[in-house]
Order: sequence, then structure tokens, then C-alpha cells
Amino acid sequence: MVLLALAALDGVRMGRQRPAPRRNRTSRRERAALLLGFALALAMLLVPPVPSFADLAANRPGGQLEVQELSFVLPPAQRSLTDWVRLLRSQPDPALYAGDPVRISGFVLPVPGEAPELARLLVRCCLADATPFGLPVRWPAGQPLPQADQWLAIEGVMALDTTSNPPRSLVIPGRITPIQRPRRPFEP
Repeated sequence: MVLLALAALDGVRMGRQRPAPRRNRTSRRERAALLLGFALALAMLLVPPVPSFADLAANRPGGQLEVQELSFVLPPAQRSLTDWVRLLRSQPDPALYAGDPVRISGFVLPVPGEAPELARLLVRCCLADATPFGLPVRWPAGQPLPQADQWLAIEGVMALDTTSNPPRSLVIPGRITPIQRPRRPFEP
């Protein structure tokens, strides 16, 4: 907004000045550059960019979430997606959590050769170091798979996927609710 105001003030100032005949060509270039900059700034305000979390995650190495020693364990229904991933990596026996209630939210991340996961991006410093992490989901049979980048809230249970080798934990949704992208979409 400040840049738009400065550009408008500069445009008014340039309009009041009478350029010398030999500077007329330069003045036209300056006005064209000013108008182009003003139009771009206005376009950014009216049509803000919408980042694709799935595209960003696809270009980042996955599985980089550091395993921290857990000093306490939240009740299953209070664990975020990040808490679940950290817990499953620190205690890799998937049978320990089968049947635990799950309430998580995230964006749909396509996984080549597998069903999409529900994911988040972990940002330690800035978006340049964003690391994707997610949980596999057994999507309801007979329904189309959700679209990439769609934000969902899932309530269900954690289960043991015996079809994968080695067996792993996955979420069996009881209720899937589309949600708006949160104001703070990244995990700290």
C-alpha cells in the first residue's frame, strides 16, 4: 500500500512538471515505467498469488522431520499431524497405536504410486527450508480421491496397514471435512 501511495505521489509530481523538449522522450519512458509498476502492484493486491503446497512439497526431500525424544505424550485425540508423525518415528511399532482416535488437518499431497497423504510443511527458518511430512490415509472406497492442495480435517482412527511391507500406521477416516487453508498453514 505504501508503494502504491508513493507511486501515485510520484505520478502527480511528474504530471505537474513541464519537461524540457529534449527530455520529452525520457519523460515518456519514466511515465510508462511508473504506470507499469503501478499496474503490477495493483494486480498483486487484487489477485494475490496462491501457492501450491503440493507442488512445493513435491520439490522438497521428504522424511527429514527430526525425531525428537518425547518428554510427554498428548492424548491421541489432541495430537496434531506433526505430533503423530514425530510419535510414529520415535516409536516405530505401528501396532502400538492401532485404534487410537485421530483428529488432524492438512493439505492433500499426491504420492507417486500410492494414495495421497494428508500433509503439512515444517518450516524451521523460512519457506526455502520447508520439509513435507504426512500420514497415509485409507480414503473411502467408491469415492473420488481428493484433489491436490485441498485442505481437509479428518476425524477417524489410527490403524495398522498390513498390505504394506513393512506394516505401517495409517489413518482410517470416519469423517472428512473440507476446510479453508489456515491462517498459519506451516508447522513450526
